[in-house]
Amino acid sequence: MNTEIKKRLTQLYTKWCGAKISHIAQMSAHGSDRKYFRIYGENGESVIGVQNDDKRENTAFLTFSKQFREHNIPVPQIYAEDTAKGIYLEEDLGDTTLFDYLTEIRRGGDFPEKLVRIYENVIEKLPDLQITAGRKLNFDVCYPRPSFDKQSMMWDLNYFKYYFLKLAKIPFDEQYLENDFHKFTDFLLSAERDFFLFRDFQSRNIMLLNDEPYFIDYQGGRRGALQYDVASLLFDAKADIPQEIRDHLLNHYLASLRKIYDFKEEKFMQFYYGYVFIRIMQALGAYGFRGFYERKEHFLKSVPFAIRNLERLLQTAKLPVELPALTEAWWKLVRSSFLRTLGNAKLKLRLRIQSFSFKRGIPVDETGHGGGFVFDCRALPNPGRYEQYKNLTGNDKPVIDFLKSEFVVDQFLLNITRLIDNSIQNYRERNFTDLMISFGCTGGQHRSVYCANTLAKILEKKFDIDISVRHREQEMKEH
Repeated sequence: MNTEIKKRLTQLYTKWCGAKISHIAQMSAHGSDRKYFRIYGENGESVIGVQNDDKRENTAFLTFSKQFREHNIPVPQIYAEDTAKGIYLEEDLGDTTLFDYLTEIRRGGDFPEKLVRIYENVIEKLPDLQITAGRKLNFDVCYPRPSFDKQSMMWDLNYFKYYFLKLAKIPFDEQYLENDFHKFTDFLLSAERDFFLFRDFQSRNIMLLNDEPYFIDYQGGRRGALQYDVASLLFDAKADIPQEIRDHLLNHYLASLRKIYDFKEEKFMQFYYGYVFIRIMQALGAYGFRGFYERKEHFLKSVPFAIRNLERLLQTAKLPVELPALTEAWWKLVRSSFLRTLGNAKLKLRLRIQSFSFKRGIPVDETGHGGGFVFDCRALPNPGRYEQYKNLTGNDKPVIDFLKSEFVVDQFLLNITRLIDNSIQNYRERNFTDLMISFGCTGGQHRSVYCANTLAKILEKKFDIDISVRHREQEMKEH
């Protein structure tokens, strides 16, 4: 079969440029049914040859490509096509996707400034793709549907239900879940949706050529809401964008959008997280189909990252629609140890350490996990009984020196560290991403503050984890 395809591409190439081919090599198609070939001419120049039996998909891609080029959207140029044979030639943009680049540049685990600049460049171009070019596109060629409508959404949600929830053995009540699907889609459909929706706007569909982004694989594009594509990019599972960078890039997108489109940010954000949720479910459905069903294990490597994204959303995003059955299914996914360890992914543990006063009650774990460790510091020597320390806190040197000199405090923290060590090791092995540790004393001022600070310093030296420290009572005084 490949021999016949190469023959057809060779004929198309010769007809296009009048030159002979020196070499033709098949390329990886990743999760696509399309076949890609790099074709080298006699002078060493190269183009990409594509074969695809799906004629409607070809029509959508070729039509969009030409119209995007007319509006200066960075997409590959189409050189020649033979629609009857399902083949075409396009510009060779190299081999480096944005995902390849970020994987290479992030080997140390950070998200360098140069990478942020590239993402900013990508996201600045998105409004032009959605609106400037989107106003003039021929949506009659969209495939399989002209818009991201209720039918499209229900396809994605059922894909998630049958290829992820079912295959991951997550129990649910089918009727209640179906009811929530309809409520959820009705909510999403109340957003403005008269824009071009790329559909799969993520790091593997963005090529980098001389550090400039080019967009590919938009053949599934259709009319839809602005929020979907930016959600796809920022919550791209294996890209693993830190939350603070996500927030920065979202603001950068909104600023770029504001230059060409008048909108109310509050209304935009009302729908944004809903589209993040449905995008994550669509992605999980794809991972389940390719990974659980087709047994292509490399697709399962993205699952733990998607689960962590889902966890953060459940902790921070509030939807203006009640979805009890769907929310319950989401929480079951988040609490699954099995899903977190697929593909040998290594997620970073976040340790939240805080001090508090027992007078105001033990802190509630707002993440929904139900807590972690709570340690009572009231049996330790109390600096607050001495006049010179009454107006100071565990952040101040005199109090630190006082508690450092007490052997019982040192032993207290040593025992806690040994206990915490075991949990940290276990959590990291199971890819859990959140652990809360609280220290309480009478006033939340001296001993608990000192212990929280000291434990954080000890653990920072021992583990590569994210550690945050807060002092509840001190924050309440400041506000």
